[in-house]
Amino acid sequence: MKTSENTPAVDIQNLKTTYGTHCVHDNLNLQIWPSDVMGIIGGSGSGKTTLLRKILMLEPVTAGTIHVFGQNIAHLSNQAAVQIQRRWGVMFQQGALFSGMNVWENIAFPLQEFCKLPKTLYREIALLKMELVGLPLVAAYRYPAELSGGMLKRVAVARAIAMDPELLFLDEPTAGLDPISAHNLDELIIKLHHHLGLTVIIVTHDLDTLWTITNKVAFLGERKVLKVAPMAATVNDEHPRIKDYFSSPRTRVTN
Repeated sequence: MKTSENTPAVDIQNLKTTYGTHCVHDNLNLQIWPSDVMGIIGGSGSGKTTLLRKILMLEPVTAGTIHVFGQNIAHLSNQAAVQIQRRWGVMFQQGALFSGMNVWENIAFPLQEFCKLPKTLYREIALLKMELVGLPLVAAYRYPAELSGGMLKRVAVARAIAMDPELLFLDEPTAGLDPISAHNLDELIIKLHHHLGLTVIIVTHDLDTLWTITNKVAFLGERKVLKVAPMAATVNDEHPRIKDYFSSPRTRVTN
């Protein structure tokens, strides 16, 4: 059942993350609403990837709370956790494709993990997802080593949407791509958000991506969220950490 528009897709309250004596998050609060395209940004060491791992249940929540689809992820049974995981898709930074699987097998992997279907149906669904992300069907039997960087990213996106998720996580999706391929991937994400009604959470340093696809960004610094706003408002914020982050000559101040 889809989350109500009145309920955040992700609701993080008073999150604290420590590793020994090192504190990464302290009283961090963030709400991400259905249909948001939320960029998570901040300087190196600000805890962006750690936050993503917490939401994805790859690391336990030890202080504070994270609710996904209205459920506290720290208090889920294994079965309930699987039901939530079925409702999201993840594209990891390096794609994380299986080198020994061809394209359609990589895309179908989540289906095989979560659903019991005939093998022919796995392949048919994978081929549909390939079409949706603009991959030529002749690539279905190629292996990751035979693909360009841009095609690898599209395979990773196709796998992330294999289960028809409501929530899509993207970790540095344009990393390693040339400007044209990065722009094309941005356009693909916009299309998927529009046509599939996805809520998107994207961790990235790519300012072009942030300007192009997000409706909000959450700026992490000083172990918490310093600001949540569209890019135009964020780049003009007077907070010293935010000003310093956007002080590079390469930063655009208008879209």
